[in-house]
Amino acid sequence: MLSCPLKLALLALLIVQIAPIARAQDSVVVQAENVRYDYAQVLRVTPVYQTLTATRVEEECDPPIEEGDSRLSRMVGAVRDALSRDRDKGEEVPAPVECRPVQVEREFQRPIAYDVDYLYKGAKYRSRLTEDPGNRLRIRVSITPVVPVRSGE
Repeated sequence: MLSCPLKLALLALLIVQIAPIARAQDSVVVQAENVRYDYAQVLRVTPVYQTLTATRVEEECDPPIEEGDSRLSRMVGAVRDALSRDRDKGEEVPAPVECRPVQVEREFQRPIAYDVDYLYKGAKYRSRLTEDPGNRLRIRVSITPVVPVRSGE
């Protein structure tokens, strides 16, 4: 077991070693950021589009085949249809129609971003944004000094 004076000596040594660390933590200074917010005038907004292709299956049918294409055959067919309707009371036999599935591609565009040209304090800037900002754009103005790099250090 350690004697009481030895315990006190070890405790004092520990405090002496920890004190500089505690003082260094107390003296840390956090500088406020040099930032403010302002508005810029929007000059132009240009949408950026993404082109997408969609494919779907549609049914395509061929028109019924007529037996003849002359005026006489059409007139005879019309008279025959009129007479057969009166006799059959409207029971008409439809012409056979052939249908088949066909893939149809369609392209469409959607806006994915906006290139915005804006004016702030006489200088023109351009940024790509996710939304159209309207007539004015809220901007973040940050001032940071340029610190020269010293050679030899």
